[in-house]
Amino acid sequence: MEKLLPEHLKDFWQTVERHEHSAEDYTREYDRALAEYRQAWERGLMLPGHDNLRESLLSELGNYTQCPDAAEVRRRCEQAVASLKREWEDKVQSEDLRSIERFYDDTPAMLHELMWWHTLGDDLSPLAYVLALRFAQQHGCKSYLDFGAGVGAGGLLFASHGLQTTLADISSSLLRFSAWRLGIRKLPAQYIDLKECELPSEGFDIITAMDVFEHLIDPVESVEKLWNALKPGGFLYGRISAEEDEDRPQHIVHDFGPTFERMRGLGLVEVWRDEWLWGHQVFQKL
Repeated sequence: MEKLLPEHLKDFWQTVERHEHSAEDYTREYDRALAEYRQAWERGLMLPGHDNLRESLLSELGNYTQCPDAAEVRRRCEQAVASLKREWEDKVQSEDLRSIERFYDDTPAMLHELMWWHTLGDDLSPLAYVLALRFAQQHGCKSYLDFGAGVGAGGLLFASHGLQTTLADISSSLLRFSAWRLGIRKLPAQYIDLKECELPSEGFDIITAMDVFEHLIDPVESVEKLWNALKPGGFLYGRISAEEDEDRPQHIVHDFGPTFERMRGLGLVEVWRDEWLWGHQVFQKL
């Protein structure tokens, strides 16, 4: 089985430590390997007629929000983190689920913040979706759920590679945008508004939860629901951690000790970890 990207790069660095390669060799290999994952990401997200990821995503966002001024769309994206912080502080009580639901439903800045993140201009960690896809393909996964699907990037990537895809989110507005994105590409998917519907029991071979757990009022309860939604032997792929970030008050959970304890109690066993790049973990339902 081909090694996944973090394992490959970690192994290559060990050859540097053994003086079999130079640090410059590692940098070249890092750039080459990341470029392959970036290309897979771009193929999954860019619309036909575009050859630049940022331009494609901003154009797509402008079309959806009916803002034809590309410079204005970019301005909104660049200011989205600050806009979200102001709106959260003005409108949300972090212990009040309804106020959190309203925040994610009502603020257009969420679309702009997530789409800007997915341009990879500031952060390559969205490429973990490509890593998750490679993991799913290696393990023969057929049915996929993106829990906390956001703007639908995971759905685009997995559906375009033939997996039966479901997107779930607490935000109705983000689900509508995701459905629009997959619809214009003629990619099939199912959508679950978590305010209204439960996840199906034993419905999925693999579930991604990308940078989601820090946003949840009750991550322990969410783990129980995700365990129930996994088929026996299925995989939960996510990053269950969050550093303090004064710019993102919507990260309301920082202690995941109870979450990991409940996972162990349910029989969700860690079977793989990205120790080199972005820190994601994979747990299997045994």
